[in-house]
Amino acid sequence: MSNDASTLVVAASRSRTVNILLGVALLLVLVDIVTAEAGGWASAQFVVGALALIPLAFVIGEATERLSEHTGPVVGGLLNATMGNAPELMVSLFAVAGGLFTVVRASLVGSVVSNLLLVLGTSMVFAPRGRVSRSSVIGALGQVGLAVVLFTGMAVHYGWRQSGQQSSWFDLPLCAILLVLYVALTARSVRAAMVEQRKNREAAGAVQPEWSLRKGLAYLVLATAATVVVTHVVTDTIEAFASASGLGLFFTSAVVVALVGNAAEHGGAVVVAARGNRDLALEISLSSSAQVAVFVLPVVALLSATFAPLPMAFEPVEIISLAIAVALPALVLGRGSSSRVRGGVLLVGYLVLASVYFIAG
Repeated sequence: MSNDASTLVVAASRSRTVNILLGVALLLVLVDIVTAEAGGWASAQFVVGALALIPLAFVIGEATERLSEHTGPVVGGLLNATMGNAPELMVSLFAVAGGLFTVVRASLVGSVVSNLLLVLGTSMVFAPRGRVSRSSVIGALGQVGLAVVLFTGMAVHYGWRQSGQQSSWFDLPLCAILLVLYVALTARSVRAAMVEQRKNREAAGAVQPEWSLRKGLAYLVLATAATVVVTHVVTDTIEAFASASGLGLFFTSAVVVALVGNAAEHGGAVVVAARGNRDLALEISLSSSAQVAVFVLPVVALLSATFAPLPMAFEPVEIISLAIAVALPALVLGRGSSSRVRGGVLLVGYLVLASVYFIAG
């Protein structure tokens, strides 16, 4: 069999796998919705929702990898992070409306930590050893680092107490600064990445991507929409699951909800890493962490000011874990190369912080 024929067979097989997994995921989402409407056991709804996110993770990862053939790894990673964080943004707004301020802060902090340690570390373990883009690492960690500094200022302003009211005159301007900075830096990096991608395609010649741009976007949007639906159900059952499992609300929010809310992009990064696409996998985790810290959190704070102001009163354990999540990848990737050992160091760091969350919770 020729190489071209083998490629077509592999592509067709992967498309069938994506279709099957998407069907399974949509069925689980339907079961979760029916269970919720019937007033079923809340913990069961939480578990079914989490299971539905696993095949959705594969679909989003596949769609992102196919789209990156058109856009390059930087834009592909940003697109995956945006689609993956859309459910998290919705979960946060639903939780704010329900007065679950601790859940929102802890889950978003846990999301940043899991992206920089768990996802980045797992991607490095599965991906082949090689060089990484130092500009992407510095850019993402720099944005998160700035957010940590401003969040620390907010926490000090609240006296490290979980306040029930938001001091809008202090919080909102700082959130607006982070949001404007993120939009400006993202626009700049996207323009530079598109120029670089155009040069690479011209140098490599015409290579036909496996999926069309329209097909990739269709799968990505459908899988993301299903993720939004199931995460809404999961949000409604957070407190019941935390109580039934005995894990505590803080640990459930910072670890379980953060992982469930990011399962799509987390799984997507690991999938593309296992296939050898190291650059895209690392871009997904870096882009997602920066987006949550500098975009999602400020947007939630700004939007919530119109209906249920979110106090940005972070606890010391949250600020310290964010600082560690920035410092550890900076040390590990400081020389611009990745390896399984370096990825293992990040994974150990995440396990330590998760244990701290459990004790603090």
